[in-house]
Amino acid sequence: MPEVDERILVESKDAEGITESEDKAFVSGDVDVSVYGRVIEEKQIYTKSSDDEGGENIEKEESVEEIDIFKVGNNASRETDSRNVTISKTVDKVESINCVDDFHKRPSVKPEGVDEGYNSISEDKKKADNFLKLKLETEEILRKEALDRLASDNFRKGHKLFYYPEIVEPDRDIEIFFNRSFSTLKFEPDVIIMGAFNDWKWKSFAINLSKTQLNGDWWSCKVYVPREAYKIDFVFYNGNDVYENNDEQDFCITVEGGMDGFDFENFLLEEKRKEQEEVMRRKAERERQVEEQRRIEAEIVESEADRAQAKEEVAKRRGMLQELLKDAVTSFVNVWYIEPTEFGANDRVRLYYNRSSGPLSHAKDIWIHGGHNHWKDGLSIVSKLIKSESKDGDWCCADVVVPDQAVVLDWVFADGPPKQAVVYDNNLLQDFHAIVPKSIPGELYWVEEEQQIYKSLQAERRLREEALRAKAEKTVRLKEETKERTLKTFLLSQKHIIYTDPIDVHAGSTVTVFYNPANTVLKGKSEIWLRCSFNRWTHRMGLLPPQKMIPIENGSHLKATVKVPLDAYMMDFVFSEREDGGIFDNKNGMDYHVPVFGGVVKEPPMHIVHIAVEMAPIAKVGGLGDVVTSLSRAVQDMNHNVDIILPKYDCLKHSNVKDLQFHKSYSWGGTEIKVWTGKVEGVSVYFLEPQNGLFWVGCIYGRANDGERFGFFCHAALEFLLQSGFHPDIIHCHDWSSAPVAWLFKEHYMHYGLSKARVVFTIHNLEFGANLIRKAMEFSDKATTVSPTYAQEVSGNSAVAPYLFKFHGILNGIDPDIWDPYNDKFLPVPYTSENVVEGKRAAKEALQEKLGLEKSDLPLVGIITRLTHQKGIHLIKHAIWRTLERNGQVVLLGSAPDPRIQNDFVSLANQLHSSHGHRANLCLTYDEPLSHLIYAGADFILVPSIFEPCGLTQLTAMRYGSIPVVRKTGGLHDTVFDVDHDLERAQACGLEPNGFNFDGADGAGVDYALNRAISAWYDGREWFDSLCKRVMEQDWSWNRPALDYLELYHSARK
Repeated sequence: MPEVDERILVESKDAEGITESEDKAFVSGDVDVSVYGRVIEEKQIYTKSSDDEGGENIEKEESVEEIDIFKVGNNASRETDSRNVTISKTVDKVESINCVDDFHKRPSVKPEGVDEGYNSISEDKKKADNFLKLKLETEEILRKEALDRLASDNFRKGHKLFYYPEIVEPDRDIEIFFNRSFSTLKFEPDVIIMGAFNDWKWKSFAINLSKTQLNGDWWSCKVYVPREAYKIDFVFYNGNDVYENNDEQDFCITVEGGMDGFDFENFLLEEKRKEQEEVMRRKAERERQVEEQRRIEAEIVESEADRAQAKEEVAKRRGMLQELLKDAVTSFVNVWYIEPTEFGANDRVRLYYNRSSGPLSHAKDIWIHGGHNHWKDGLSIVSKLIKSESKDGDWCCADVVVPDQAVVLDWVFADGPPKQAVVYDNNLLQDFHAIVPKSIPGELYWVEEEQQIYKSLQAERRLREEALRAKAEKTVRLKEETKERTLKTFLLSQKHIIYTDPIDVHAGSTVTVFYNPANTVLKGKSEIWLRCSFNRWTHRMGLLPPQKMIPIENGSHLKATVKVPLDAYMMDFVFSEREDGGIFDNKNGMDYHVPVFGGVVKEPPMHIVHIAVEMAPIAKVGGLGDVVTSLSRAVQDMNHNVDIILPKYDCLKHSNVKDLQFHKSYSWGGTEIKVWTGKVEGVSVYFLEPQNGLFWVGCIYGRANDGERFGFFCHAALEFLLQSGFHPDIIHCHDWSSAPVAWLFKEHYMHYGLSKARVVFTIHNLEFGANLIRKAMEFSDKATTVSPTYAQEVSGNSAVAPYLFKFHGILNGIDPDIWDPYNDKFLPVPYTSENVVEGKRAAKEALQEKLGLEKSDLPLVGIITRLTHQKGIHLIKHAIWRTLERNGQVVLLGSAPDPRIQNDFVSLANQLHSSHGHRANLCLTYDEPLSHLIYAGADFILVPSIFEPCGLTQLTAMRYGSIPVVRKTGGLHDTVFDVDHDLERAQACGLEPNGFNFDGADGAGVDYALNRAISAWYDGREWFDSLCKRVMEQDWSWNRPALDYLELYHSARK
């Protein structure tokens, strides 16, 4: 053991109650280095080499190591002994292990003036090994001394355990010592430690303890501390049912120098992300295997079907051939014959025909139009006959080659080549047939024929399947691209106030938030503070500390930087004028939200229940039914749960309901109500059928007691939710017909089991049921109407005005699956924006042919509407005549509920048929296929409504590349941006101009828009075609409205 020059014991500043005798240190070999609450400062240790010539003093670096003592108490994770011990390991660190390695590797250089007896490399290595051995021996001695002292001291203090080393670091082993005699396990033969790390969240373990040689009943084991640990949590037990758990507080040891709790949570989230990716990969692989198996099985079935069809086709051909052979000959006296009489496939033969034998006796020229095997391959023989010099009479002939595999030749004679002939000799409609004598097929021929047909069928089927697959993939791709564009537009729609860089925020990234107070209530404030959280203010981190925003260069925006956690799916913002609050900008109570992508936590789904009296396509009267279905589908596609409650009318279109079945019965108001369930357009629907007959009347509306019928339904729907144990987040009711839901819920049901729900009410048309709408506005949590402009137009209405603080305008959308020119079965050519010109040209030609219009390249104006005063029927009439004056074509599809209006348009239709039948057609009925063809074939769609809450016609028109010409009202103003006047307004919405509009309600207004539209068509076709492409690429589906409704739903739940 090396000689120790001196050891000095220095009292810790935090040490208390240390006896005088403990303040001394000894220089003997029996050194006590475990004094509780002391710091031993190691000076320098010198060792002398046994080689006198090379002997040098090697200076040992000074080191001080402070060790935390085991924490104990009622809550070991929070209480720390007041005394700290810092023990200097009196270790001979001659250089350190690395220095020893360097010394070992150092080459031997012979100094000048030293003789050949200089130590060799092996002697240097020996010295280094000795140093290392000495170091390890010293460390072990000091370890034993430290453990003895710790054991003695902790036993004296009655502590149940201690650990070594006393500073626990990650990625190392520690020894845990447990005094059995101080615990509930003092009589147990086995002691086991059971634990985990980081509040029991990470890597559990169970290790048997062994009895040690230390004084007292000390048991120990080694535990590896993983690199992710910041705390060790554990208890002891006997392997059965006796535990020592530190008075139900558990034991814990703090790990120094590694992760903290926040870092560990992020680590767990990253692990969860990897796990999710692996789960998704495995799921995708399983789905691929299932799909591959399905494809193989389908291929077997289809192949068998092809084989059966080939057999059937061969049998059919054999039968036909047999019939042909009965009638086929090698010649017909005085009409035709063939030379030579014996011939086979691919032989050249001469066919003679007596022109005087039939209707071609006076024809200038004679042609043969021929084929084979009952015209199997169509025309395969075409030749002009010449006069025969070797035959007397009016004979002519032609040399022809017998087609391959021909068994029977088929032909007619004509006075000209195909498509030019007028007079035919077709053997009295029987055609001419001749046997090919050397080609009568045997059994082998039919086997080969079947195989050939089978291969042909397979090739055709695979081409069809590939075309369908490619089309389906393109449809999905187009929808996804549209969604991405719409989401980006949605994120940028509030750029004048707030946006992020990058726009697409990803979990785990750092983003910069930009805010422009000039457009908010915080305009002019000297300071702006950002308040931010995540996941709609529910994130585990809570509200982040307020952050003062700093100005950016060359702009009015301010900025702040935010770190987005891995488990975020939404960023949430409000802004204030001071750090402690003051005036807030919270977007009128909606707050600002930005979605986060790629997080390991997904947004919890909401449960939305629509209570409505219409639903497309099973019970549709107007736009309400379209909204209920399409909005439900769009929100459901965003991973939320949606149900619809609807009356079970006796006039339902049951063919559009999948899996309709009886669900249950319940009673309310003295009436039994049967409940049926089914799927409509993929959405779950509950049909309520009261047995009092209120909905067995053959119609949806139009009864004198409609108010009573729908009031009963609203009450019954809420009762169904209550009795079925439903707990929806949102109850969404629509128009006057389900308006009673709002107050019935608030007055009766929210206190009896449905307290979780919030009520959203939508006005589709304020012209009906104003009193009921007024009451629903009062009781609803949030209210909407179907466009922002219509919301402004009705804001002064007494039913709405008191409730503007909760009233919002959200545009409707159209269903892109129903209205899809790329997959529309009613169109002659499917098209997208890529081939819009070709697609619309084909549709226009088909429309002109179907309606008897002149097939000319003229501007075509389409009108698809209900013929009511609301729709501007006087403007429609004016526009028809104006279009005809401009040499355009016009098509109208629609009918009037008012017989007088219907008769008026019937008279107009008759007048137009007489005067402009080749350029105008009025179809005064409902025709779904024709409506699709008009949307596609028209250049313009006219919508001159006097008022229009939203309007879907102009949206559908743009989906098909037709340019809308509209009056500026309601939703028409919100969706159609004039190409000459609305550039800035369009850009503010993230769009480009897309049509023509007008203000007035007279002929001059219509003329202003319609003249500009038709002139644009005549004067700049290339520009007009680009406009058609542009409007097709704008998204008027429910992608954007669904996002707005979700924000509204969340706001209602705040």
